[in-house]
Amino acid sequence: MPRITPIAPTRIRAAFDDPDFVWELKHDGFRALAYVESGSCRLISRKQIQYKSFAGLSQALAALPVTSAILDGEIVCLDQDGKSMFLDLLRRKRQDAAFYAFDLLWLDGVDLRPLPLLDRKQKLQCLLKGHPGLLYAVHVPVKGVELFQVICREDLEGIVAKHKLAPYSAKPQTWFKVLNPDYSQARGRKEMFDRFHGRGEQLRSGRMTDDVGRV
Repeated sequence: MPRITPIAPTRIRAAFDDPDFVWELKHDGFRALAYVESGSCRLISRKQIQYKSFAGLSQALAALPVTSAILDGEIVCLDQDGKSMFLDLLRRKRQDAAFYAFDLLWLDGVDLRPLPLLDRKQKLQCLLKGHPGLLYAVHVPVKGVELFQVICREDLEGIVAKHKLAPYSAKPQTWFKVLNPDYSQARGRKEMFDRFHGRGEQLRSGRMTDDVGRV
């Protein structure tokens, strides 16, 4: 299977309404591509580093009824209301992690990246049915402005717009993110990274023990 660089959404200032776009929640976790092959799964960050702390999640992905697949998504910890709790990931509550899949790039030897987004998502939704811990990222057509108002009221991180007919390609840009400026979990985020990852010590040793793959 090919090694794929995940699409990085371009940040924009405001949400918009457009019939050519669909909107998804921006889940607050670790961005990852799941490479499933021959009954095993590797979770790879956007910087091409393998996550090794999510054994249960890797096993769940490996159990998918495929010979090979590549899924794009976000590793998250969710509270009882289904809200992403980023600090729980830093606290190493890895046994409770879930995988929010929002794209399917490869399936049983077939490269799906040239297909329109909605076609890929339809195949993804079918693939994930009945697999606990593997969640399908639903989308909302057209109405980005209204959705953004809702996520701000609910104190969620943001939303992502994607062109519904676009292939999976970084150019031209077809993914855009809008962030909630008042998102409570963003406060002190840098200090959290420093505290939980021991950044200073890692830099002195010349290595990083884990990679936080942000969308």
